[in-house]
Amino acid sequence: MPERLEYRVLLRTATTKDAIMTAAVLARAGLAPASCADLPAVVEAIGQGAGALLVAEEVLDGGGAGELAHVLAMQPAWSDLPVLILARQGADSFALLGAMDQLANVTVLERPMRVASLVSALRSALRARKWQYELRSVLEGLRQADQRKNEFLATLAHELRNPMAPLGTSLAILMRKAPPPEVARPYYEMMTRQLDHMVRLVNDLMEVSRITRGKIDLRLEVLDLGRAIRDAVELSRPLLDARRQQLQVHAPEEPLAVRGDGVRLTQVFSNLLNNAAKYSPEGAGVKVSITRAGANAVVTVIDEGAGIPPDMLASIFDMFVQVSGTARAAQGGLGIGLTLVKSLVELHGGTVEASSAGTNRGSRFEVTLPLAERECVETERAKPPTAALGLLGSILVVDDNRDAADSLCELLALHGARTVVAHGGAAALRVATETRPSVAILDIGMPGMDGCELAVRLRQDPAHGELVLIALTGWGQQNDKERIARSGFAHHLLKPVDVETLITLLTTLSERGAGPPEP
Repeated sequence: MPERLEYRVLLRTATTKDAIMTAAVLARAGLAPASCADLPAVVEAIGQGAGALLVAEEVLDGGGAGELAHVLAMQPAWSDLPVLILARQGADSFALLGAMDQLANVTVLERPMRVASLVSALRSALRARKWQYELRSVLEGLRQADQRKNEFLATLAHELRNPMAPLGTSLAILMRKAPPPEVARPYYEMMTRQLDHMVRLVNDLMEVSRITRGKIDLRLEVLDLGRAIRDAVELSRPLLDARRQQLQVHAPEEPLAVRGDGVRLTQVFSNLLNNAAKYSPEGAGVKVSITRAGANAVVTVIDEGAGIPPDMLASIFDMFVQVSGTARAAQGGLGIGLTLVKSLVELHGGTVEASSAGTNRGSRFEVTLPLAERECVETERAKPPTAALGLLGSILVVDDNRDAADSLCELLALHGARTVVAHGGAAALRVATETRPSVAILDIGMPGMDGCELAVRLRQDPAHGELVLIALTGWGQQNDKERIARSGFAHHLLKPVDVETLITLLTTLSERGAGPPEP
């Protein structure tokens, strides 16, 4: 409400003459008086905003005090409107005593009084009222922060569910068909992409403050925009299929290269496709086109759904905004997908615009991204396993999760490494004494003797003076990294491990001569 209403002094005096005189006095003192003809007018004015109420004792006769108390009891929790009663000279009346019992924040001023006393009392009341408004702002800020937290967690859960659909489908296919390696490879590649997507989201969860400030780090590379569209379609396909919607994708024959973060761009287009699917009826069509416009690439997503009213187009990308009446059709929706789209597109130096012919006439979203200066897009080449890891000597893998430890050993063996495994701290000390490894990959969060304690005990043994310690853990906060470094680790990798990063690290250690220790 306007501030001028929040700090006005409501007047309910005994006579019209008193109201005119009091209002003139308060106005000369720089206050904002507002006369009320009767108690219902006072009630209405309080609802519009008030800093204090100045009321004559005569108004409280005949049940007026109880009625006023009932109105003030309806205030929100933060509000305690100051009430100043202009009392008649002499003994306290039943009306005054009743008002003092029923009204919480009440001050009694006996007439006649000096003008300075009246103005001083009102200014004190208004200062107290200002503190109430500040408390309201704090409570509202806390409410909004809690809402943002809940919305963020709900969004994260929503985003994590998207990759689960193709992962589950691929696993089901592989388990039922047991295809040969050349047939299974596309499924493994799909699962790897979805896993990478989930890992990035989990990493974002560990940096909540960074996300809420909009400080999302982009991993920029020159990539084919069509690939990001195909990955987005892969993410959104289960929803489109469930609603029996027909998707048409039109892309140029030659790739359009942009400099961007593939995971984030996939998130942008998947959000747009999901919106198109959720806000369109079953069996409707969704169209995606990729075109070139000068130095830019333009991706357009068109649906046949609920559309956007003209008055909503300007705010459709604001946080938590939803088109009225569409929440049920969108299966609830969180109202933040388009905000994420806009933020991520702008981080890529692009723009996104929405247009619609109106309610139930479909929507059109157009994302414009600058083309990369270098038009050619490098294609990834599979790196053959290397036998160089065999020069390291044995690699000790320690993790209380047996599946995690054993699968990592098997993966390293495919790259020529010799591995030994232990599933706990005590077992690791024994195995290390027997095998004298040159590298140890340790989990940190183990029960009993954790990875940091194990590292300290290994470092205390002169026989392991040349042992290279690598932490492989889910603990990735700054204080975790500092504690791990103090324990003697040379390297810190986060779970799930990026295979190429780990193999590159081990290959580098091998090239530096971290081979088998001298017997």
